[in-house]
Amino acid sequence: MVVETISAALQAGLATLLEYLSAHVLTCLIPAFFIAGAISSLLHRETVLKYFGADSPKWLCYSVAATSGTILAVCSCTILPMFAGISKRGAGIGPASAFLFSGPAINLLAIILTARVLGLDLGIARAVAAVSTAVVIGLIMAAIFERSDQKCEAAPPAAELDYAPEEKSRPGYMTGLFMAVLVAILLIATTSLISVPVKAAIVGALILIATFLMKTYYLPEEREAFLGETWWLTKRIFPLLIVGTFITGVIGYFLPVEWVRSVFGTSSFLACFVASVIGALLYMPTLLEVPIVGTLFGYSTGVTAPGPALALLLAGPSLSLPNMIVIWRVIGPKKAAVYISLVVIASTLAGMLYGEIVS
Repeated sequence: MVVETISAALQAGLATLLEYLSAHVLTCLIPAFFIAGAISSLLHRETVLKYFGADSPKWLCYSVAATSGTILAVCSCTILPMFAGISKRGAGIGPASAFLFSGPAINLLAIILTARVLGLDLGIARAVAAVSTAVVIGLIMAAIFERSDQKCEAAPPAAELDYAPEEKSRPGYMTGLFMAVLVAILLIATTSLISVPVKAAIVGALILIATFLMKTYYLPEEREAFLGETWWLTKRIFPLLIVGTFITGVIGYFLPVEWVRSVFGTSSFLACFVASVIGALLYMPTLLEVPIVGTLFGYSTGVTAPGPALALLLAGPSLSLPNMIVIWRVIGPKKAAVYISLVVIASTLAGMLYGEIVS
């Protein structure tokens, strides 16, 4: 009996891993790694510091960080390479944390789907809570860790090269255009609004454009740095995602769904906290958090109360076990522990507040 249970759990983990690899690696992670490589090697450090630096105006950096996720159809794992890229380029821990949370939490398509499937009120609550929570988490992370980061600010990033003479002959908008093409590849590849043949044709054309821009406007050293940074991020992050996704599938096998659904009947602290913890551990692919909350946890049938539902919609897309493992390695155990705790606590409080408002 024990052997059969272990075997079934391992098969569940393997099934989750295979589903993740087939659904996300080609369309999500590969474009995300290339975007992160471009951020780390091509984007001027001053540009990153202007919008995400610790010394940039708070209204600017947190506005950008907390709303940038609206154009990115990314999950808690796909956002990681971009987070690692801006962190390596000198972004402050506060704006970077806000971007890390908001990227998957405020995906525009997910907000629209939430409003249509689970109700307009929950869709609006999710959008408002995601933006405000991102800002709060970022501000708290900055208040705790900003001083310790400032002593590292003067150290230039290892991959940054001096191409000043050649850059003068290259249009100033070229790097922005190149990155826009990479983002467009990610958006088109992940959308479900376009048929597969049309999607493949558009993505193929965009890849050709990106290749042309890279070969025409960038030096061999820059191309080498771009590919080197992309590969460095890939080999650092991807193996951890594989291990974490497998473990998530094993945990999901043992999750007592019926018991959990019975706990979510009210918007109490316990219900919202349990929802936040479960959402933080489980991997919820982009847009699938809506049917997971609506059907699996029973919000659409009234089994789950509004508070736990919102807590799941906030913590679920923003965190997962694979995501936490990578964050732990990218920013260190202390910052990772604080960030994960803040996401769980903020999602719990937002769920309780929403439950009180609608009750």
